Amino acid sequence: MFEVVAFWWMTRLKGPATRSLCLIVALSGLLLLGSQAANAAPNWTLDPSASVITYQSVKKNTIVETNKIRNITGTLSSAGDAKVTFDLNSVDTGVDLRNVRMRFLFFETFKYPTAELTAKVDPAAFADLATKRRVKSTLPFRLNLHGVDKDLEASIVVTMISDNMVSVASETPVAVHVEDFGLLPNVDKLQQAANVTNIVPTASVSFDFVFTADGSKPAAAQTVAASTADVGPVATDAAKANFSDEECLNRFTVLSRTGAIYFRPASTRLDAKSRPLLTEVEGVVGKCPSLKVEVSGYTDSDGSPDANKLLSERRAQAVADALIAEGIPRNQIRAAGYGEDRPVAANDTPKNKALNRRIEFSATKLVN
Repeated sequence: MFEVVAFWWMTRLKGPATRSLCLIVALSGLLLLGSQAANAAPNWTLDPSASVITYQSVKKNTIVETNKIRNITGTLSSAGDAKVTFDLNSVDTGVDLRNVRMRFLFFETFKYPTAELTAKVDPAAFADLATKRRVKSTLPFRLNLHGVDKDLEASIVVTMISDNMVSVASETPVAVHVEDFGLLPNVDKLQQAANVTNIVPTASVSFDFVFTADGSKPAAAQTVAASTADVGPVATDAAKANFSDEECLNRFTVLSRTGAIYFRPASTRLDAKSRPLLTEVEGVVGKCPSLKVEVSGYTDSDGSPDANKLLSERRAQAVADALIAEGIPRNQIRAAGYGEDRPVAANDTPKNKALNRRIEFSATKLVN
């Protein structure tokens, strides 16, 4: 349910986030022109403690949920070049398992950890900001998400809070389409993992970004967003020394559903494309020292049961060996192959067979 929302948010985030960035850039450029000489215009920096992006998603056609991305950074140069970066590992749905699903299944943060919005602001569009204090505009921007660049535009409201502080906010929620960024297959993964249906492949995003002129004190901006709950940065997995057992199990369960461990057909040799997910798994295992991890291999039903079991065992061992080679203690890893047993789908189509050819991760208490 929250996964759907997060997914929607992400889609929207791309659009709104980019729009926000454009808005911020425009606002900054406007302030620069309105309050200072053009040749003395300062650079601007986004204040994450006073800025917020929320996204809504729809599942089962009628259920709407709202979530956010917490860690945002951004700059606007005196020349009008704007860039805002969103840390997709800071997806905040309020529930750890839902956060992990959004990160690994939808955004695939092990390959694409951030989304980035860039824009070129025309100062002339905001020449009256210093006197009007509030200007509406439509701004073009480029959003990079999931390895895809797309040119979009957003309707924004730029408000001059003070001579060294501006707010860039969405006038209306922005609709973003998941298919534009190659994310439709990941919606299917979310639906399967969360056991929900009919996640709408479009999201709407709302934002309010506050920028301060470099050299000014950003603390004053905190009052702008004081009424908004959960604004500002949040600690991500990278900052944690260890995970709780529940957090470990959540991550192993979701990582097993990514389908991002690759082998050549009928081969036990790991493909180089597997490295991003293996690196993520290594990081999780390393922060779960009290658990023993089983790497489980599975195949489809093509071929003989005996050959499939042997192939699954060797593939699981190849993954275990790769983790051990990166420093995971040997006594914390075991490999097992189950062949064509325990299918997750009928072996009746190429797509379903691909689902059954998989590597999974599970964990139990480590016995000393």
